[in-house]
Amino acid sequence: MAPLLYYSLLSLAFILTVKIILQIQSRRLKNLPPGPPTIPIIGNLHHLKHPLHRTFTTLSQKYGDIISLWFGSRLVVVVASPSIAQECFTKNDVVLANRPKFLTGKYIFYNYTTLGSASYGDHWRNLRRITTIDVLSNHRLNSFHGVRKDETLRLVEKLRNDVVKEGNFSFTDVELRHRLTEMTFNAMMRMISGKRYYGDDGDVTDVKEAKQFRDIISEILSLLGANNKGDFLPLLRLFDLDHLEKRCKRISKRADAFLQGLIEQHQNANHSDNDGDTMIDHLLKLRETQPEYYSDHMIKGLIQAMLLAGTDTSAVTIEWVMAELLNNPEVLKKAKKEIETTIGKERLVEEQDLSQLPYLQNVISEALRLHPPAPLLLPHSASEDCTIGGFNVPKDTIILTNIWAIHRDPELWTDPSSFKPERFEKEGEVNKLLSFGLGRRACPGLSLAQRTVGYTVGLLIQGFEWKTESEEKLDLAEGKGITMPMKFPLRAMCKPLPIVNDIMK
Repeated sequence: MAPLLYYSLLSLAFILTVKIILQIQSRRLKNLPPGPPTIPIIGNLHHLKHPLHRTFTTLSQKYGDIISLWFGSRLVVVVASPSIAQECFTKNDVVLANRPKFLTGKYIFYNYTTLGSASYGDHWRNLRRITTIDVLSNHRLNSFHGVRKDETLRLVEKLRNDVVKEGNFSFTDVELRHRLTEMTFNAMMRMISGKRYYGDDGDVTDVKEAKQFRDIISEILSLLGANNKGDFLPLLRLFDLDHLEKRCKRISKRADAFLQGLIEQHQNANHSDNDGDTMIDHLLKLRETQPEYYSDHMIKGLIQAMLLAGTDTSAVTIEWVMAELLNNPEVLKKAKKEIETTIGKERLVEEQDLSQLPYLQNVISEALRLHPPAPLLLPHSASEDCTIGGFNVPKDTIILTNIWAIHRDPELWTDPSSFKPERFEKEGEVNKLLSFGLGRRACPGLSLAQRTVGYTVGLLIQGFEWKTESEEKLDLAEGKGITMPMKFPLRAMCKPLPIVNDIMK
């Protein structure tokens, strides 16, 4: 009888435990934000239709400014209200400071240890401090002013040469996207390692290495975003039917080997052969006093974070700014007049002139409002149960902030779908923008982005005359990608002005 009694008590204990767990889970899942009906097993995964920010905006208009979606077994809460977004990153800033653990973070982002993927804690705080003080401080950015200037002037020269090849200086059809991508990646890589990887073979440091770098970056960018259904349906990870996990493993090995090679090149370099002041050089110098922290692993993660966060986003933003200017020629004319009045026609715009060009800044702010480079920001994850907008949000919920919807909220902006830079002449209006995030995990590269975008757009306006290929406005449809590029690469008619012709002779 003893064994029977033992197993009976054990069974009773098991039943009671399961019941308690279910009761607790039931309480946690009560009062969730509203949302659309789910389908068994997949939940709301069928709602993952691109572009996601527009899909989520449509759902928010039906169910409210804070909604619940089930991506398989993962609860996702989407916020589309400025007041609720402020609540997320003020009242709940620490609770929501984590990142969800996706497959890409495990393999590509060094097992969730990089600045963008690490959980909130001592390690992340150290990375953030190093980034803001040692890597992206104003002093360090000022020291690389010459690099950014050189790459931007190369862009101007290439555009001019495109026209010259036609045998005259009349309007010539040019495609901007690949030129902007080359410029931003080259500028960042020169700051990081002193090397150029985009452009004609004669311009790059090492043709073979450059091709390897470009291939790696392209594949990593293709893997980012909500690509892996196994992140939401764990059972699918056992099968990896779309081979995404294999791709992540393969590209992570290639990327790691490439970044490790950069570090070793600088470790072995004779600093008399280079300026010895790249970001890698600086981090290796810091290693001399803290070798246990400035490991190869940590340095590679920082390099990777800067490349992925500070390059494609700037190129995409510049393309959107130019597209809006082409669709709004009166705004382009006003911006050009400001530059001519403030700078004159005898010299080109410099980075330090940007603070004297408020209308140009307003133009960029308006483009960021309508076309934020990360329309859903990076996802956050709740480290414990909390309440948002009066609703329960359980631990491990993924939080998405639909700033694309917030930036077009008619209660927040007058005539929200129109491109009107003048709206930012009103004091405090620019503070309503969320393009670079909020709270502890806001983008630390704001200053670098402002310099890159402002300086490039300023030169393109000052140095060229622009118009569309036809009388029709450009198609501003959005393409796929976490940085929300234009669906159709920007093509425009371009003619260099005398100031460029005189300087680039």
